[in-house]
Amino acid sequence: MTVSLNNSFGIVDRFSTLIDLLSYRARTQPNQIAYTFLQDGETESNWLTYQELDRQARSIAAQLQRQTVIGSRALMLYPSGLEVITAFFGCLYAGIVAVPAYPPRRNQKMSRLEAIVENAQATVVLTTRAVLVNIERRFAENPSWAEMSWLVTDNLNDDLASDWYEPAVSCDTLAFLQYTSGSTGAPKGVMISHGNLLHNEEMIKIAYQHTEKTIFVGWLPLFHDMGLIGNVLQPLYLGIPCFLMSPEDFLKKPIRWLKAISRYKATTSGGPNFAYDLCVRKVTPEHLASIDLSSWQVAFNGAEPVRSDTLEQFTATFSPCGFRREAFYPCYGMAETTLFVSGGLPTDPPIIRGFEGVPLEQNQVIITTDEQKLIRKIVSCGQAWLDEKILIADPHSLTLCETNQVGEIWVAGSHVAQGYWNRSKETEQTYRAYLADTGEGPFLRTGDLGFIYDGELFVTGRLKDVIIIRGRNHYPQDIELTVETSDQALRPGSGAAFAVTVKGIERLVVVQEVERTYLRKLDLSQVVSNIRRAVTAEHSLQLYAIVLLKTGSIPKTSSGKIRRHACRAGFFTGSLDFVGDWCENPQNKMNFLSLQAKVESVFKEVVLQGKRT
Repeated sequence: MTVSLNNSFGIVDRFSTLIDLLSYRARTQPNQIAYTFLQDGETESNWLTYQELDRQARSIAAQLQRQTVIGSRALMLYPSGLEVITAFFGCLYAGIVAVPAYPPRRNQKMSRLEAIVENAQATVVLTTRAVLVNIERRFAENPSWAEMSWLVTDNLNDDLASDWYEPAVSCDTLAFLQYTSGSTGAPKGVMISHGNLLHNEEMIKIAYQHTEKTIFVGWLPLFHDMGLIGNVLQPLYLGIPCFLMSPEDFLKKPIRWLKAISRYKATTSGGPNFAYDLCVRKVTPEHLASIDLSSWQVAFNGAEPVRSDTLEQFTATFSPCGFRREAFYPCYGMAETTLFVSGGLPTDPPIIRGFEGVPLEQNQVIITTDEQKLIRKIVSCGQAWLDEKILIADPHSLTLCETNQVGEIWVAGSHVAQGYWNRSKETEQTYRAYLADTGEGPFLRTGDLGFIYDGELFVTGRLKDVIIIRGRNHYPQDIELTVETSDQALRPGSGAAFAVTVKGIERLVVVQEVERTYLRKLDLSQVVSNIRRAVTAEHSLQLYAIVLLKTGSIPKTSSGKIRRHACRAGFFTGSLDFVGDWCENPQNKMNFLSLQAKVESVFKEVVLQGKRT
């Protein structure tokens, strides 16, 4: 689907940078409260009008302009709160490239953060006094941190705003680096320009049918693309209010999210699929009488596979509170496309189709309603918008797939980012794809598999995560869902499935967290039996090994995605925090893991030798 820019307010045509946009809001809506932060997810504790945001951004920018040069990278380390918003715009106002990240928790490894700092070559760090005090204690372990300039922004004098001068920036100027979650490898800094942001905000506005009457409520982390670009920049783009809470407060009590939607009559709010599952599991019947969700028009669901069962269960649970199934808005996106790629019409209910399971495992798309044919229900992620083009290509031959074939999703459009910072090889491989038979391009290779049916995009899985056993494709998220629902002792959204090679044959392994309340009364043999039986029945697969983990210990990214490759590595090294395990042949397992450990040791030594020479 293509929608003309003429149908919009024309904001994307009137401004070339976010500096222009915020300055305009500060002039025309100076006293409009833009952002309200809810302490503990409930109490209004802090506000920012557009004028206040503009002035604080100028103050931070003036200080940055004294300390560093235009184009430098500034690491942003902030807890949840409005300070991260003022710091982000302070970087933009200074012509500095913002690098949002989350401050390390006490005793948390800093390896990911160190990798980001090294790749971005950050020269200055913006943070709060409290965070700085915490990190200063760790300077001895990371001396490079002490060498950077530090700017504490929660006590800056607003009078500095008068010292600010507007930098020479344009729509092509780099605004910030959005580091990927690292679910399939080391985090990479996606280069997002002002033009990318403005165009993607226009796409979101048109696709979601947002207006000046839209009201946002959000809990997503603001260092993550969905939280920053969706919950912060989209309200600014529209000139409307947004109410924010921390992800920690939502996770502790999911009802806080729904109460905020009810209290502020929010029209748009959302998150990954797990958030809706969490509400179904944690919100009690007593809570239902106190919330009214009838104002909710766009309940977006993205960032991880959208499950049809989740949509049905959430609707059944909260329809007595006024929630409408039509409000669900399944969508698809990624950092490499700024944020948003595809979505449907918010006035229509989600489109769910059943496909024959066995042909789908062989990359063939056959729609069916016959329950006897191992139906796999997939939720549509909508269509393309504005100047965007989405196609399905064979990841090996790089040619266009047939309409009934699963392939890699390729995307082109003005929202596609500039590439990866300091990674020219990966940029060429990912952002410069051309169809081998027609030469059409360039396209972004998303690394995701899917197909287009009846004009709708259906996402089936991640290319790097696909498990191939006996020539058939199996998607790990399908197996993980089967595992977590096989026994009530298993924690939802906290498992990983992957393949290992045993005697030249690909075999299936699953690792899965146990619910905290079952740790002391775990019946290992019964849980293992239930998992094996369910996986065999649903997927016709035999498991090689099962590892049950302590609650909260499975490797995840900063945005909460399961790190399957890290789980696989932990299985090899025996470093997973397990409470019990099972293997088809325990002796073979020990020999297998010992061999794997030796191989990894030799490989690391080779890498080290290469670095020394």
